[in-house]
Amino acid sequence: MEKKKFDKNSLLGFLLIGGILIWMMYIQKPNPEANEAETTKTEQVADDTTTASETTQTTDTTLVDATTEMAAVSSGDSLAIDNLKNRLGSFAYSGTLASATDAVTSFENEVLALKISNKGGYITEAKLKQHTMYTGEPVYLIKDANASLDLQFMAENRLLSTKDLYFEPSVSKNGENKVLTMRLKTSENAYIEYRYELLPDDYMLGFSVKSQGLEGVINTSQPMYLDWNLKGYRHAKSITYENRYSRLTYEYENGDNHSKLSPASDDEETENGVTWMNFRQHFFSSMLLTDTAFKEVKLSSKDLVLDEEIDTVYTKHYGAKMLLEAKNGGIDYDMNMYYGPTDYQIFKKYDRSLDEAMPLGWGIFGMINKYLIIPLFGFLSDFLPAGIAIIVLTILIKLALSPVQYKQYLAQAKMKVLKPELDELREKYKDNKMKMQQETLKLQNIAGASPLKGCLPALLQIPVFYALFTFFPTAFDLRQKSFLWAEDLSSYDTIAEIPHIPFYGDHISLFPILASLAIFWYMTMTMGQTMQTPQPGMPNMKILMYISPLFMLVFFNNYASGLSLYYFVSNLITIGIMLVIKHFILDEEKIHAKIQVNKKKPKKQNRFQRKMAEMMEQAEQQKKAGKK
Repeated sequence: MEKKKFDKNSLLGFLLIGGILIWMMYIQKPNPEANEAETTKTEQVADDTTTASETTQTTDTTLVDATTEMAAVSSGDSLAIDNLKNRLGSFAYSGTLASATDAVTSFENEVLALKISNKGGYITEAKLKQHTMYTGEPVYLIKDANASLDLQFMAENRLLSTKDLYFEPSVSKNGENKVLTMRLKTSENAYIEYRYELLPDDYMLGFSVKSQGLEGVINTSQPMYLDWNLKGYRHAKSITYENRYSRLTYEYENGDNHSKLSPASDDEETENGVTWMNFRQHFFSSMLLTDTAFKEVKLSSKDLVLDEEIDTVYTKHYGAKMLLEAKNGGIDYDMNMYYGPTDYQIFKKYDRSLDEAMPLGWGIFGMINKYLIIPLFGFLSDFLPAGIAIIVLTILIKLALSPVQYKQYLAQAKMKVLKPELDELREKYKDNKMKMQQETLKLQNIAGASPLKGCLPALLQIPVFYALFTFFPTAFDLRQKSFLWAEDLSSYDTIAEIPHIPFYGDHISLFPILASLAIFWYMTMTMGQTMQTPQPGMPNMKILMYISPLFMLVFFNNYASGLSLYYFVSNLITIGIMLVIKHFILDEEKIHAKIQVNKKKPKKQNRFQRKMAEMMEQAEQQKKAGKK
């Protein structure tokens, strides 16, 4: 038989437990001065309805914390149980002792796996079963104590916090739905209940907070809060890119308004009438929705990415402290929770304006995404690989905009034809800038050629351009879809690893390089044919030929490769359309002949042109008067 050895750690453990019990017995001794001080603190809590969290820090002896007694309570130690009840009053655990532990209940359907802890009664793990991170590991929205849900209220002159109390679980079914009830009991018929209802194949679950038989126990004249906190896990390869699209968004005033906190810095806001809030982690969302709007919610967001060069676990720390209103002398709120993809198609089916939680652009830009680009790309990606779907989408959009492109190129061709005559005017009136501008404007109006006519078609393309700029970074359908050398079209592609360069990164992406070259080629074609000698005081447009591609090269190195692929293909198609228009549709000699005919016809000026001519004429006269 093996001889038992003396365990020093066990001895230290027993001494520590004994010391804790002696200390607890000592602080529970009657003390008139202490009782008077405690009464004063309780009265201060009742008077102050806005600083419950600060009061919590100054009345630690009234808070619920059974951690130090957990082992003793679970083992049936009567002294520990009595001490627990003395400190917590009627909210001391009165159920089966087996539940006074940190045990969890597993709760899952086809897409979502949850774990709910007895301690606090809230979700301690949320795993998305059909999605993985860029490393191949499962996607967890909640894990390792990164989230908490805490109901705070006054009862029996105590400020109680449910995250430190032990609930009793009960599993049942409601039709095909799985139901988990967590009850914090004072007796069999008096309790606070968290009820979770999980539907088949759904990321949205029912959630309610109710009390029963606690009228007169819960002090409803004092504020009650539901405090929800979550630190968002990093899921993407680029922490910079993911953090840029991780943001707290919310709806208030019954769906009439939507707002958000800053994604780039620490921010907080107190809002009234909030109906849902989304702790968005780029492609994944953790949401809380309520049927009864919260009267007041304090929302907060803290950026946890202090240095983008250092690997980090979390991106943002989100918080929402919701003021609860009493109903029938207790608590009664029906809510929902959502743990799943930040996907427009999924959000839309709930018909609760959740699509506003996505950064699709405001006004016309968002409308283009919602009613054109998202449906069209969804249709294409149903039967085409993601990369091919992007190319086909780009072709369709460019063909739809080709009439606008034609107008733009026609205006540029006219300006090119007029260039020799414009150069003559500049030479003739080089000493009289005002006269030169007058004659230039007059010639352009007579010929029906104007730089403005070339700019207007380009402006018409901006809404589509910006809508696509916001679509690709948020397109969940691109996530982990590969194309050519790009392993994931929702993240950057890599052809080489390099030492970190400020503003550029630690890698070289090929698609931004190709897109930059295509933009440079396109700008060479468009600006080259109308390039004029820079006038004094006017910007040198030639610089744009180099700045724009350089901006694309640097800025898009860490962006989604799907977006760079779109710009590359888009500019190639634009160049192709311009070449077709130039060589097969427009004839510069015919354009020149038509301009000469137009110059002989009397040209009626519109109101704007007349106004401009009058202003220039007045300026010329003032200049002459000044010389005299």
